[in-house]
Amino acid sequence: MKKFIISICLIAIMGMLNAQNLQLHYDFGEGRQYLTSTVELFKPDKIGSTFFFIDMDYDVSNAKVKLAYWEIARDFKFKKCPIMFHTEYNGGFGQTDLGGAYQINSSFLNGLSYSWNSKDYSKGITFIAAHKFITQKDKASFQLTAVWYLKMFKNKLLFTGFADFWKEKNDFFVNAPLGTTTQFVFLTEPQLWYNITKKFAVGTEIEIASNFALHKGLKVCPTLGLKYIFNE
Repeated sequence: MKKFIISICLIAIMGMLNAQNLQLHYDFGEGRQYLTSTVELFKPDKIGSTFFFIDMDYDVSNAKVKLAYWEIARDFKFKKCPIMFHTEYNGGFGQTDLGGAYQINSSFLNGLSYSWNSKDYSKGITFIAAHKFITQKDKASFQLTAVWYLKMFKNKLLFTGFADFWKEKNDFFVNAPLGTTTQFVFLTEPQLWYNITKKFAVGTEIEIASNFALHKGLKVCPTLGLKYIFNE
């Protein structure tokens, strides 16, 4: 339990020191009425780009952090080649209602990415194909990812998000009989933001998932969110 608390603090401090924006969402999904904070950063440079985000779920009724999850990714350019080398790490910790802690299986991804942006950077999309190593589960998996953004109405509206499809064997679900097994997971989280000012935005995120987070089949979880932009 002490290690869980220390890990939460370290992740939170690292995220806030480097964050580009801070989001706070209230999740309206079935059985999920809780708050989620997200800090994220995307930073391009001469040799590629760095991206990370940190999610924390807060159990409002018990006033505690229920889950902490983060991803960090780096793309490296090959001179003038449009294809980049992509490397990524995913992992985190969770806390049960009884106070026990558990680890979310760490994942290591390595592959290739391709990005397209319009000349005025009002829209763009990135495709990623990667080998995925999931600790204590799948050593030879894969993941396909698409990430997009679209600025509309003179930057007053922002439509952004990602979609992931990966191979992962899951054999335990809270809504399915024992022995039920699935081999693939799909997750997408489109967001729509209205920029009230250059610093504040209000919007929504809709998590659409299949065979994800102990739920067999399709599940849709909408949120209502606020965003504060530190810098761009």
